[in-house]
Amino acid sequence: MINDCLIEVGTEELPPKALKSLSQSFAELMTKGLENCGLTPPSVEVFSTPRRLAVLFRELPIRQPDQHIEKRGPALKAAFDSEGNPSKAALGFASSCGVSVNDLSRRETDKGAWLYFEKSEPGQSLAQLLPELLNQALARMPIPKRMRWGDREDEFVRPVKWLVMMVGDELIEASVFGVDSSKFSRGHRFHAPRKIEINQAEEYEIILLTQGMVMSNFDKRQNAIRTLVESNAARLGGVAHIDESLLEEVTALVEYPVAVSGEFDEEFLKIPQQALVMTMQDNQKYFAVFDENQQLLPHFITISNVDSQQPEVVARGNERVIRPRFADAQFFFQQDQKQPLARLRASLDKVVFQERLGSIGDKVDRISALAEAMASRISVDQDLVKRAAELCKCDLMSEMVGEFPKLQGVMGRYYAEHDGEPELVSRAVEQHYWPQHSGGELPESGVAQCLALADRLDSLLGIFAIGQRPSGVKDPFALRRAALGVVRILIEKDLPLDLAELCGLAAGGLSKTIDASAMIDEVLDYLFDRLRSYYQDQGIGYDIVDSVLCTRPTLLSDCNRRVQALHQFQSHEAAAALAAANKRISNILKKQALEQSLEVDKKLLEEAAEIKLAEQIDILWQKASLLFNQGSYLEGLEQLAELRPTVDSFFDDVMVLVDDEAIKNNRLALLNQLLQCFRQVADFSRIQ
Repeated sequence: MINDCLIEVGTEELPPKALKSLSQSFAELMTKGLENCGLTPPSVEVFSTPRRLAVLFRELPIRQPDQHIEKRGPALKAAFDSEGNPSKAALGFASSCGVSVNDLSRRETDKGAWLYFEKSEPGQSLAQLLPELLNQALARMPIPKRMRWGDREDEFVRPVKWLVMMVGDELIEASVFGVDSSKFSRGHRFHAPRKIEINQAEEYEIILLTQGMVMSNFDKRQNAIRTLVESNAARLGGVAHIDESLLEEVTALVEYPVAVSGEFDEEFLKIPQQALVMTMQDNQKYFAVFDENQQLLPHFITISNVDSQQPEVVARGNERVIRPRFADAQFFFQQDQKQPLARLRASLDKVVFQERLGSIGDKVDRISALAEAMASRISVDQDLVKRAAELCKCDLMSEMVGEFPKLQGVMGRYYAEHDGEPELVSRAVEQHYWPQHSGGELPESGVAQCLALADRLDSLLGIFAIGQRPSGVKDPFALRRAALGVVRILIEKDLPLDLAELCGLAAGGLSKTIDASAMIDEVLDYLFDRLRSYYQDQGIGYDIVDSVLCTRPTLLSDCNRRVQALHQFQSHEAAAALAAANKRISNILKKQALEQSLEVDKKLLEEAAEIKLAEQIDILWQKASLLFNQGSYLEGLEQLAELRPTVDSFFDDVMVLVDDEAIKNNRLALLNQLLQCFRQVADFSRIQ
């Protein structure tokens, strides 16, 4: 028989930023537990609100299949002595099975005769299994910080208030954290606080909605909130700015969403809109509204958990709350503009960046020198780079960034513009922090790119030099993000900058503070690891990336062209055969003690296949090398692909390791020459 199975754990308000992951974990652990018992659910529905975690298993078998247990014991010759008495091995095996030796069976196999234990056990019912599975799942949930309540020793993310556990219309008796199961859930804390009876497990969602004013499905509730926000923004003549993380957090804060719109004084629009949006989102959980030109409108939308009969009163309350926050931002903005941004530069010398790496002012000096060195290599105005470097951290000392740390860089740009700095300088002050997250925007100008690279490389070399490189999940200086930023800027902006040289320059800049020269190779390895992750996210095979990176190409723009060409070349009909040939050649050459030369003596070529191969290598090497030097790696590989039939013939018709040393070494040189043709791009022998 099959039936629907419902489990709901009711709690005090759960942490909103963790709600979705908690509900997913709960469902996964319960599903895994059932699967381990032979009760795989055909479908699973997951529910979560601020006060509950629930899961509904559709058409779940209500009993385990019967189990046949079979264990092999010792061989008969070791199980009994010459007089037929059971040995210690036989007695121990019988004891472990909970029976006597006489209850064991004997079986002949192709490997001899053995003692066997056999037993058939009827499957347990779902009602018998669920309580223990639930307790195990709750104990294994990934909760960083558990809490206790009352006089019990139990720990969970929040105090548990009720428990529903049903199969069909039948109650499953269980107890978690001192709370006994029942058929009664709870409705909305304010609109329907009474107990609500669940008559059938399958009716859970609709009963909570119609009787309890609770939208229990997280995804449906989130979509409803999105629709409410968008429709209210349209009514206000604008478009809602919906940050996905904010949307998820708001969804985790309400059980029955109701949209309320409010407004604020247009005078506040003179403040940088990023500050206003951040205040609305981070502090108040409001959604901002923009016009068609992406200019902020004096409106906001909030999602209430209460369907008030006087929504205008709720709106006025929210307006009163946001007004003093905007007034504070206005005051800070006005105060900051009373002095030039550059005047804050001296204050950076008094702020510690890292105890062993000096002040932020010291870091600015290093960034400036390193960025100027980069600028000279890619024909970027060094004076603009130097000025941008001088200003890039100054806004850290401003009142606005002191109140809103996330606005670092953004406020620097506004203040630089206010002071009349060149546009490339003011924008570089903001964009040197880009990309701010995975997939984020990259700095646009060469000035900003030099500054962004210098800032990150200085941190990488410095933090590695003091022995605080990232480990496990700990990355206090965000070096993983910094390294990925370096990789993305060099590749996606196609900058002809050598990564090894840049690391050397960064280490040199730190020399007055700490010796970072020994860390150059380690930092390069770390950057290559991030490069592997970068390509993995693009769906490019690890073996392709590894075949290029094993040659340690430190010009990442060129490295990227190789990887992309090789990725495309994989679909070529000759790719697999050429990779196999490269492996074969590599294996042959590795086993030879002699140092292999690229010089081939054509007088020693005897077989038609090796003569033809030598001729083709001469012709195609020149064609391919010309293309490779131009960065046209795919076209060059397509030229080399013409070698495939000749290579196949060589291995079919030519014996390489012959007795004649001169001929053998000449053939090895020919193979080495072939190998080096491909290694102008990558080590093909590493491709799977």
